[in-house]
Amino acid sequence: MAGSLCRAATRVLRAGRGLGVAGGVRRASGGVHIEPRYRQFPELTRSQQIKAEVLSSLMWFWILWKFWHDPDAVLGHFPYPDPSQWTDEELGIPPDDEE
Repeated sequence: MAGSLCRAATRVLRAGRGLGVAGGVRRASGGVHIEPRYRQFPELTRSQQIKAEVLSSLMWFWILWKFWHDPDAVLGHFPYPDPSQWTDEELGIPPDDEE
């Protein structure tokens, strides 16, 4: 039992040597997949543009939906104060008779 386990482990380790970083064969398909372009926008495919538009539309829909249905998350969870009820003293306005 132990012998068969050792033989199986040895076979797995020997087969895995070619897959490692040191001395292994790199199986990349060709050269660079996207050629670098200095100071130029990348060329996007039509499907990439559509996916970007759909994802950004969903993002803005979610933000505006949450803002419409739960504005307290943005504006705060407190009643907004009425500025007409504030006194001149609270606003830092000196009295009219003071010169």
